[in-house]
Amino acid sequence: MAGDVLLAVVLGAHGVKGDVRLKVFSETPARYPLLHARDGRVFHLAKLKPAKSGEAVASFADVVDRATADGLKGLELYVPRAELPATDRNEFYHADLIGLAAEDEAGRAIGKVRAIHNFGAGDVIEIERGRDDTLMLPFARDFVPVVDLAGNRLVIAVPEDTGEDHIE
Repeated sequence: MAGDVLLAVVLGAHGVKGDVRLKVFSETPARYPLLHARDGRVFHLAKLKPAKSGEAVASFADVVDRATADGLKGLELYVPRAELPATDRNEFYHADLIGLAAEDEAGRAIGKVRAIHNFGAGDVIEIERGRDDTLMLPFARDFVPVVDLAGNRLVIAVPEDTGEDHIE
């Protein structure tokens, strides 16, 4: 399992008192009062209020002016994976899926999970098959029938090749 999970990204300053706008990747970001950056900086969350969908406005204890807040733009903020609540059956944290071996239904290696994306129509799983070769599929039971975290693998139902180069 991954050690850190991305909780938010700073979008920019909000106001003049050091508040920041965040893109949040959690339904309950206020649950995590300590966030950290990859460079070791720790941010103490003083206040958090919801903004538009998927965003929030945050105040950090040590960020007291707009210039400092502006300097945080683009900063990724993490929490330790151990602090996240347990998931329900058939729910997964993206961080737990990254790096899993991907196999077909016969157990043959396809590659490994490189990323989970969401372009607006649902999650898409990206499987790295080799250098500069990836396969992207919907992250849905029809395409990923088995996720075995304990076995460090998942099963991909590989779509049949139709031999067609394009859809008309």
